[in-house]
Amino acid sequence: MEQTQNTALLVIDLQVGIMGMLPDTGALIANTAKAIANAREKKIPVIYVTVGFRPGAPEVSLNNKSFGAGKERFASMDMAEFAKVLPELEPLEGEVTMIKRRVSAFTGNDLEVVLRAQGIQHMVLSGVATSGAILSTVREAADKDYRITVLSDCCADGDEEVHRVLTTKVFPRQTDVLTVEEWVK
Repeated sequence: MEQTQNTALLVIDLQVGIMGMLPDTGALIANTAKAIANAREKKIPVIYVTVGFRPGAPEVSLNNKSFGAGKERFASMDMAEFAKVLPELEPLEGEVTMIKRRVSAFTGNDLEVVLRAQGIQHMVLSGVATSGAILSTVREAADKDYRITVLSDCCADGDEEVHRVLTTKVFPRQTDVLTVEEWVK
């Protein structure tokens, strides 16, 4: 059985404004719901991190290739709705939720402070996109000396081949890669 002490499950960018961009998210949502239920049952903190910006998107630089092209669109969006966690995965009262301002779950928020305050040394990652938020968070968490597990079937990417390469060839160099079934055992 996997050690659960000092562990947190991060649910990254599984939000209304992003999930509509992915095809067929049914299995991803069901698998993530199972991971969340497992974490709650084992008293593992569930931390929700979504991406969002202030009105007018002042955090978005036109120099940023990922976000800059959408600055005008972000500036006019209802960010509260965009950043809302999917209803099927909704946080319980008291679970930590935070907004990040870039791709990595650490950027533009106090995630690291929350992790340190709770003594978290092992992060279990779920979310989208595998080649975006998950990859960036894996790299930064590894540099910060966290132990990392990626739940491969609780992550998704717009490009299935990129998801496969990351979860089978790239991530195993820095993380344990498990399915939700393997993790809940």
